[in-house]
Parts: sequence; structure tokens; C-alpha cells
Amino acid sequence: PPPPLSLPVSAPSTQIPPRLHGRPRAGHPARLRLPRRGLRLPGRPRGGARLLRPRPRRESPPSSLLRLCLSGLASSPHAHVHFWCLQSLHDALLRRRIALPDDLALLRSSLLSLASASNAASPPFLRNKLAQLVALLVRLDYPHVYPSYFLDLLPPSPPQSGPTDMFARVLISLDDDLLSQDYPRNADETADACRVKDAMRAQCVPQIARHWHDAAATLGAADPPTAAVALDAARRCISWIDVALVANDVFVPLLFDIALSPASAAPLAAAAVGCLSAVAAKRMDARAKVALLRSLLSAQQGLGSPDSGLKMASLVTTYAVEALACYRKLGPSDADGAAALEMLEEVLPAVFSAAESCYEEDVDSGSVLEFLAGYVSTMKAPSEKQLGHLGRILEVVRQQMTYDPVYRVHLDVLDKIGKEEEDMMAEQRKDLVALFRNICRVAPAATQQFIKGLIVTALSSAEATVEDVEVTLTLLYRLGEAVSEEEIRTGSGLLGELVPMLLSARFSCHSHRLVALVYLETVTRYIKFMQENVQYVPHLLAAFLDERGIHHQNSHVSRRAGYLFMKAVKLLKAKLVPYLDTILQSLEDVLGQFTSMDWANKAAKLSSSEDGSQIFEAVGLLIGIEEVSPEKQVQCLTALLNPLCHQIESLVMGAEAQGLEESSPRAISLLQIVVALNMVTKGFNERLVMISRPTIGVMLKKTLDVVLQLLVSFPNVRPLRSKVNLNLFL
Repeated sequence: PPPPLSLPVSAPSTQIPPRLHGRPRAGHPARLRLPRRGLRLPGRPRGGARLLRPRPRRESPPSSLLRLCLSGLASSPHAHVHFWCLQSLHDALLRRRIALPDDLALLRSSLLSLASASNAASPPFLRNKLAQLVALLVRLDYPHVYPSYFLDLLPPSPPQSGPTDMFARVLISLDDDLLSQDYPRNADETADACRVKDAMRAQCVPQIARHWHDAAATLGAADPPTAAVALDAARRCISWIDVALVANDVFVPLLFDIALSPASAAPLAAAAVGCLSAVAAKRMDARAKVALLRSLLSAQQGLGSPDSGLKMASLVTTYAVEALACYRKLGPSDADGAAALEMLEEVLPAVFSAAESCYEEDVDSGSVLEFLAGYVSTMKAPSEKQLGHLGRILEVVRQQMTYDPVYRVHLDVLDKIGKEEEDMMAEQRKDLVALFRNICRVAPAATQQFIKGLIVTALSSAEATVEDVEVTLTLLYRLGEAVSEEEIRTGSGLLGELVPMLLSARFSCHSHRLVALVYLETVTRYIKFMQENVQYVPHLLAAFLDERGIHHQNSHVSRRAGYLFMKAVKLLKAKLVPYLDTILQSLEDVLGQFTSMDWANKAAKLSSSEDGSQIFEAVGLLIGIEEVSPEKQVQCLTALLNPLCHQIESLVMGAEAQGLEESSPRAISLLQIVVALNMVTKGFNERLVMISRPTIGVMLKKTLDVVLQLLVSFPNVRPLRSKVNLNLFL
């Protein structure tokens, strides 16, 4: 047998490459001297074309490669040489280049000797590579060729750091490369995994489980990183070994002590929680699972406390998921099913605590939300206790839907960072919104009461943050999606209180883009409430027309408000006639700004659906309502159309004298005026202008004549021609 091998402890040293042949001149790098006669290809006469034919590469025999690598492992003090040797052996073994029994026996004995003598201070990447190579050998010839791999590698008691660490890394590599079912495996890999697991269960799993316990108990204080690696290996194996080897009166209390002890290092505590979670997730019959969950709850009476939720988030979440699955399978009428529900509700405070700390790296927010959604789906007529749980879940939803204050400025100006955060939050909220809707369906009154409390708090506090107000309004908006149109129209439940509170709300952070936009969207969601409650129409108009809406300082908000106001006019129409003068007076400055704005400026350009022209459509719809008297219509329409026509005539006169280019500010202004005129005419139907009120038709005809003059004056300005052709007031 070869001499014992050992991995180097020191890091790889830097070597200076040998100098090339020849002494370099001053200021010039060294050069490789070539023969003066040049290179001659053998087998061909001097002169003439020569073809350079590659020679076949000579490969060393497998035995030579094996001995070369073993020699490097035994003699070299450099870590990078050891890694190269291990990698070369792994590649050769994987490709079956080392296949002779004697070579395999030599490799096996050398690697087992190297693993047994492994120093815990050697570089982790070397120990991982050695473990990967040993795991490959196990896959190839365990147990039929060499049945004592694990008995040879199993560290003696009491466990020492070096052998314990190496043994754990071998099990982890074996799990990653072969045993774990978390990765897709082909038929050969599946067969090899079954063979290895069956052999281990029959031969050595009880001894390995005892070693895990001893390593955690002995090295937990002396060498926490090694104890953590050992428990990580245990976690990976629990799914296919006899769970009683871990879930017993000796091992489970030790794991709880490690997980909850303030003195435990964070990686070690996390590894202990991982083992307990694997025990709780062990696949088995529902009744056996109930007994297992009961034993875990008996071992740790405070499992349902909020502190447990913070320290053992993955365990309490897994426990709750498994208890819920048992309850669903067995049903409420079964004794074990009822017991599963009791155990579930006992750990819910810990689950809520874990859910509220989902920003922590060790908490899987996806698993928590999946459980909460499943729990809500089981409710039909919630009890008082369950209504309390739903209130906690609503608070979890609110917290998870809240923006991080770090991005407040970016979200206001909507720069690149703000846009990315907004998109990411929209994606994150999808599952949360689905959960919120389910809660609205199960407990509508409790949901409305929860939102009312949020609104009252936001309105009463001068220090309400942008993030809190935004999420409050967002939840109110989502509530409007969950209830029926009839409930909104009649104001059933607390909606009769919530909508008036919304319409009169003025938040201290209303100037922020996020708050202003979601406020307007939420108001629009509940517009049908005004159809039955016309006394709140003035409040609605104020929300759209003052600094919260169309006169907001942010151009994105003001133009979005114009678009939403147009939708409100379409829905309410005749109910707005008494307020026509008020509306037109409020919009006078905005209407003038639209046609005088510098549209050549990129900052002024927005999407076609929110360019501000919808305000003209809203005004046209209001004037075109038949409930407005003919005299009032003529008066309002004259005040609206004449300035626009005068602007066109003025711009045309200046353009005829100086010329008109397609991209000039004058041409762009003409385009916007044409768009505004077209939007106004959308509010007048054909019957009104042709039959009932022909005076209106004559006014629109005169306006059309002014617009058509643009085609005569500037026939070659394509954008203007296409805009006029598409906007003939039809």
C-alpha cells in the first residue's frame, strides 16, 4: 500500500516561471531562440509546398496516470497540485479510464487513507473535491465490490474534528451527486441510488445516526462549524432513513437545545432547525404523521411561541404545513384530524411571527404564504378564534406589500432604480393579492374593519409614511375588486363609511407620486358609489380637479388624473351637469397649457393614453350631454373652440411666412391642437348635431373647415397630414 497521504494546510505558493532560453537585451523581453535553418518537416524534400499533419496524441496508460496523481498527492506541498491530482482522478474514474481491479483497489485504499487522515485545517475546496471523488467510488462499487466504505470512514468515538468533517462532506457529496431526489436523475442514477440506500440501511445507518448525535453533543461547543456540517449531512439523509433514529427522546431534545440556545453559533442553530424540519416533513401515513408531530410538540412545549417563530422559522412553517395536510386528509370528524387542527392552531402564533420576519434570509416567504393561503382556503364560516387569526394574516399581507423606504425618492421621480423596484413589487404582490381576495371572500366584514382601521390611522397621524399610506390605499383598491358592483353602488357593509372617508382624504404625503396615483385609481374603482349617493359628487370632483388630481405637481399624476376623470364623466354624465361651470373653471388653465406646451421637449412626452388630451374629451362629453341647455352648450363650446381655432390661424400665418418643418415646435403645436379638437368632438353624437341641435353641428363644421386648411397650406408635412386625415370629426 502507498504511504499515508495528507492534504496541505498552507495556501498555494506563487512560483516564478523558468526563464526562456537566451539572455534578453536591455529593454527587451526574453525571446525563444530558433534554429537559424528554420523548421523542416520530416519526410518531404526541401522546397515546395508542405502539409503539416497533426500527430496523434499519446495518452498515458491509466496506471501511469493513477501513479502520477497519487505521487503528487503524497509528495507535493502545494494545494493547487493536490486539487489538480484529485480532479484528474475524478475525470478518469468518471470516464471509466481507471477500470482495472488492481488500479481501483490502489485508488480506493489511497483515498480512504487520505480521507481518514484529513486535517480540518486544510482548504475546504480540497476536502470537497476529495469527498466528491470518494462519493463517486461509492456509487461505482458499493456494496458489491467493497462493502465497508462507510465503516472505514466512520469516525471513532468520541468524534474528532478532522474525520467528522470529512465523513460529513462525503455524505453531502453523495447526496448532491446521487441520492437527493431534488434533482432530475436518469434510470441508471436512480438504480444506483436505490442500491446504495438499501445497502446503507442494512449495514450502517444506525451507527451513522449515533455518530451524528455524538458529533452534535461533543463538537457543538468545541467546534461549531464541524458540528453544523455533520447535522447538515444528517438533514439530507433523514428523508430516506428510519426516522426513529433521529426522532427519539435523545436526539430531538438535543436539537431543540442547540436551536434555541443563545450560545449556539448561527450556522449550527440553523443546521439543528434543518434537521427538525426534515423530521417534520418526513413522508408517512397521515396518522403516523400526527403522532410524530405530537411528539415534537411534547419535546418543545413552547414551539408555538413567537420567539420560536423567529428562531425556528423553517421548522414552525413546515410543522404547520404538515399539520394542515393531515387535517385535510383525515377531516374534522376524525379524532386524529381534529388533533392535527389543534396542533396547527397551537403553532400559528409562531408562524405569524415567522411570516412577519420574511425579510430575514433564513425565512422562506414563499412557503409561509403558501401555507397561509392553504389555511385560509379551509375556512367556510370562521369562528371567533379563526377571525383573530385572519386579522394576523391580513397584517402579514400588509407588511409584505409595503415598499422599502430606501426607495422612496426613486419611486417618486421614477428613475431606473424606482422602475425596477416598482416592477419587482408588482410581481411580489401577485400571491399576496390572491391571499387577500380569499380573506375578503371568507370574512368580508373583518377585512373591511381591518382596512377602516388602517385608513383612520393614516388620516389621524401627521407622520404617516408614504409606504404605509400607499399600501393602505392599495388594499382598499383590492377590496373594490373583491366585492360586487352592487355592493359598491349601495355601499353595503362598511363601504358606506370607507368611500366618503376616501373622497375627503388628504394625506400629509399626498404629493408623492405613488400615493397620488393609487389614490386616484382607488377613487375611480368606487365611482359607482356616487350613482346612488349623489351627495358625494362634489367630493369626487374635488379629488380629481384639485392638487390631488389634475392640478398635482407631478405631470405623470396630473395626466393620469385627466384620463381617469374622463372615465368618471362617461359613467356619471347627467349627474355632473349641475357642476358644469365649476368643472370648466377648474380646467381652464389646464386646457390652455395643453396646446401651449413645448411638445418637442422629451420630458413632456408620455404614452398616447395619458398625454393630457383626455381632458378635452371629458369636457366634450360634459358639454354634449342632452340635459345641458342648447344655449349653455353654444356658450361653452364657443369658449372652448374659438381659442383653438385662433391658435391654428396664428400658427398657419407664421408658418406660411417662415416655412414649416415636420419636427418644428410650430408643427408639433398644430398637431396637438388638432388632437384636442378631435377629442372635444367625441362628446357629440350624430343625432345631437344633425337633428336635435343643428347649431352645434354648424359650429363643428366651421371648426372642421379651419382644420382642413392645414392640408391646403402644408400638404407635404406628413405627420400633420396623417393626423388631420385621421381626425375628421367623424
